[in-house]
Amino acid sequence: MSAAAVPPPWAENEPSAPAARGRRAARGSLAVALLCGALGAALVLLATSRKWAQGTASVAQGSLAQSANGDDITGLPGALAVVGLAALVAVFAVRRVGRVVVSLLLALSGTGIVISAALGASDKAALKEKASKVTGVAGSAIHDVTYTPWPWVALAGGVLLLLAGVLALAYGRHWPAMSGRYERAGAEGARRGRRAPAAPDPDRPEELWKALDRGEDPTLSR
Repeated sequence: MSAAAVPPPWAENEPSAPAARGRRAARGSLAVALLCGALGAALVLLATSRKWAQGTASVAQGSLAQSANGDDITGLPGALAVVGLAALVAVFAVRRVGRVVVSLLLALSGTGIVISAALGASDKAALKEKASKVTGVAGSAIHDVTYTPWPWVALAGGVLLLLAGVLALAYGRHWPAMSGRYERAGAEGARRGRRAPAAPDPDRPEELWKALDRGEDPTLSR
């Protein structure tokens, strides 16, 4: 055999190299997605409970300070954060098409948070509503309005949830599923639960004839 016909020593490892890189990429994307999803949802829920805007309303005695939390301005980011967190967990409970749908829901939750948080960063409606309740006059003006950084914290959390959804869409098919272990356990339990085939009854006529055909005396086993 010529030296040219002998494959190089590393040729056997070449087919497994892409698979190994794919497994490492899947594990890395899983860790990043979990971190981004959990951190993003936590940031959104924290930010929506904080003060987003403040101002003053004119009353008979002068002016009265008013403030609005994120939940007062828009309840959408907080609700979408809960949906996104649930979708992140559900990614591991479904497979194939279901996993794609849940991953898409996770990405859409992050997108909705980004949009609603950006709009809420300059919203005055909640402050005007509070001013109207204080003054008793509908459409009361609000003055000296300022905004805090918390809407942008919520927006950053939405970006993290969106990133988790994109990673789930791109690599989710390689991630493990929680249901696999239970399916295997159920299958093993079903196999263990199957009844063993009943032993043949030697007194049945067909069994007697089979014994005679084999040259055995069926009366000896009684």
